[in-house]
Amino acid sequence: MALFKRGTAGKPGEWYYCIKHQKVEEGPECRAADRLGPYASPEEAARAMETARERNEEWRNDPRWRDDDPAATD
Repeated sequence: MALFKRGTAGKPGEWYYCIKHQKVEEGPECRAADRLGPYASPEEAARAMETARERNEEWRNDPRWRDDDPAATD
């Protein structure tokens, strides 16, 4: 028997998207490494992958993160 029980982080009322099972979950069902969130609603959690794609695209095009920017100084 383990001395310390490892629980998952999160609380009921928080919504997550499990990337392993590809489903919306309320509270901590799957391990943190397999989920995105928390989100305020199940609808927001259902859009988690789309939201991640949109944010990645924004970061990819952010001039502050471009290595080929000639105005950047070392």
